[in-house]
Amino acid sequence: MDWSNTSVLVTGGAGFIGSHLAERLVDLGADVRIADDFSRGHLDNVETFREDIDLLPVDLTTESGCLRATDGVDHVFHLAASVGGIHYIQSANVGGLTPSVLMNQQMLEAARRNGVDRFLFASSACIYRQQHDGLNRFSEEQAIPANPHSTYGWAKVLGEVAARAYQEDSDLDCAVVRIFNAYGPREVLDPETAHVIPSFIRKAIAYPDQEFEMFGDGTQERGFIYVKDLVEGMLRAIERKADGEPINLGNGEEVVSIMELAEQVVELSGKDIEIHHDEEGPEGTYKYAADTERMEAALDWTPEVGLEEGLRRTYEWAAEELDAAGPAAEAEAGANR
Repeated sequence: MDWSNTSVLVTGGAGFIGSHLAERLVDLGADVRIADDFSRGHLDNVETFREDIDLLPVDLTTESGCLRATDGVDHVFHLAASVGGIHYIQSANVGGLTPSVLMNQQMLEAARRNGVDRFLFASSACIYRQQHDGLNRFSEEQAIPANPHSTYGWAKVLGEVAARAYQEDSDLDCAVVRIFNAYGPREVLDPETAHVIPSFIRKAIAYPDQEFEMFGDGTQERGFIYVKDLVEGMLRAIERKADGEPINLGNGEEVVSIMELAEQVVELSGKDIEIHHDEEGPEGTYKYAADTERMEAALDWTPEVGLEEGLRRTYEWAAEELDAAGPAAEAEAGANR
């Protein structure tokens, strides 16, 4: 697809993944609009390309907000959601179900009414729940029957169903991508809501003022995808797979245990760090990674950035961010141990 001279909306575009996607679309020559309520996104994430985008602060749980956001738009990447780390989505996110479902439904209907050509819905690996011996390498068919472990997962299931319905019953072409454990620069470093990689990195940088702690015994296994790779996968998905059928986006080749991940972060820090375990904390699905057979075939693509290189880039970014934030950031980290 030639993105030049097209108008593209990225919801949640001031957030972690959304800002990288918006920046890439700008580089490709697209006319980019970002819709964000800044509950999780930050202006700093779009600072380097702020003059090249239309930034729209808007409430996407409302009909009027979604109609305004999609007005005059050719394509939509819908990333906005109520989201956080494992301790957030499994304990505090029940209140996030309604706004997420409202955003998904209102955005699809607004896109249809405003004549949007293509719509990408960002789903999640959190829709999967099945467990068995060994590593769970989830294929797309394993999402049914649905039994996710969080309200966040249920919101994604409902969003997928709605996207499929709009694909079948309207002229709106919908791509659905299930994202597996994205990481990279611009992720939230807040210790209350951070995902595992930025959480470990922040703890390593703050150590010994902050204890380095993980949930569980560390034998949980995951496959992680670097954000730049994820963005490429999303672009290819809306170009080649806008047929309403879900597709995994992840790195199924580099799977590591959470303990191995922690050890890699500790090595990057250059510190002698003692790792503690919180056996009472939430662990999520014990072992999972993406079955990428459909992704590789449909998109003719696999991720390129290895975990070692991606962690190095992310650690260097986080160190600069926390250094720039100064003593207040470290005081916050210590207060939230």
